[in-house]
Amino acid sequence: MTTTATQAYTVSAITRRIKEALESTMQGVWVEGEVSNYIHHSSGHRYLNLKDERATIKLTIWRSVGGYLKFEPENGQKVLAFGDVTVYEKGGNYQLNCRKLVPVGVGELELAFRQLHEKLEAEGLFTAERKQELPPFPQKIGVVTSPTGAAIRDIIQIARRRNNSVELIIYPAQVQGDGAEKTIAAGIEYFNSRQDIDIVITGRGGGSLEDLWPFNTELTVRAIAASKIPVISAVGHEVDTTLADLVADLRAPTPSAAAELAVWSKREMAERLDAYSRSQASQLEQMVSLARRELSSLLARPVFARPLDLIAQRQQYLDSLSRALQTAGKNSFEKSSNRLSLSLARLETLSPLNILARGYAVSRRLPKGSLIRSVKDVLPGDRMETVLADGRIKSFVEETKSDSADDR
Repeated sequence: MTTTATQAYTVSAITRRIKEALESTMQGVWVEGEVSNYIHHSSGHRYLNLKDERATIKLTIWRSVGGYLKFEPENGQKVLAFGDVTVYEKGGNYQLNCRKLVPVGVGELELAFRQLHEKLEAEGLFTAERKQELPPFPQKIGVVTSPTGAAIRDIIQIARRRNNSVELIIYPAQVQGDGAEKTIAAGIEYFNSRQDIDIVITGRGGGSLEDLWPFNTELTVRAIAASKIPVISAVGHEVDTTLADLVADLRAPTPSAAAELAVWSKREMAERLDAYSRSQASQLEQMVSLARRELSSLLARPVFARPLDLIAQRQQYLDSLSRALQTAGKNSFEKSSNRLSLSLARLETLSPLNILARGYAVSRRLPKGSLIRSVKDVLPGDRMETVLADGRIKSFVEETKSDSADDR
């Protein structure tokens, strides 16, 4: 069998035919498999393989689709992928462009909740150390919730009943559906931009996990964590727990309970002020009692009880020191005088004048006055000076004569 050139496909042409065939028949299909080689690229796109025991298919989640994912895929995880089969012509590979991805065996929202909980807990956002105390007597409270829901009606009713002097400022937010977390975060940020808000309440009434999901998103949780104003989370009913509840400074089981916690009634304020007054009075009484005991202890000391006796003791001590100082000075002077006399006597004994007084003389050669120790130090005709005990004699050398054996 022979094949002519007109019957042969080019690589590009056959690849295009395969792509057209797949895209015309394999659109909107579900594929189940295990995730492997998962990559979340810095561009925002996600790439992974779906595999089973005998085959593998490449899967691409474009950034525009990935933004709607509620969980992060993990290698080894079973998933269902919904999308369109296509061919990447340059590489000749077929792949699934994913439009939706859901986990198998566990709900998508439950998995997303667990993953985000683990991430934020590792960052320490749920620790008690970072939570702020509520101010005791707030004047202005910001409320981030739906302006038409039952939650805001309950909050307003409770706040007015407890203390109508507290001002509520409402930020209208979407609390359900796509994009709701953006309005909740914006409300919290708005109140933080003001300088007059004491407490922020955010929440809504009860509902399903999907209804409450905006309060489980990373955007909402991080907005609460970043708030410099204490935040009360009041989401759903008592059995509902959201990530917003865990990161908030205080969790209220219901919106009504949040108003009870935030707004002090006038009776509670009076009781608190009375308790504070009693506490201050008790502390003042303790301080006065302590001061009295310290004063009594000071007055009982000898310096205050018998001041003249103490002065007499000090005077006696000073007198004793004065006498001892005088005695020590006298003894020191006598010792120094004796040492000086002894030194003078020794000096007198060694004085050259005493030697001269015993009949000795000292001769020097003039004009320089060098000492003559030997007849060899002078020559006939030299001038010399002889020092005696009672005067000096200047003379000329007429002759020198040595008494040494060498000169004899």
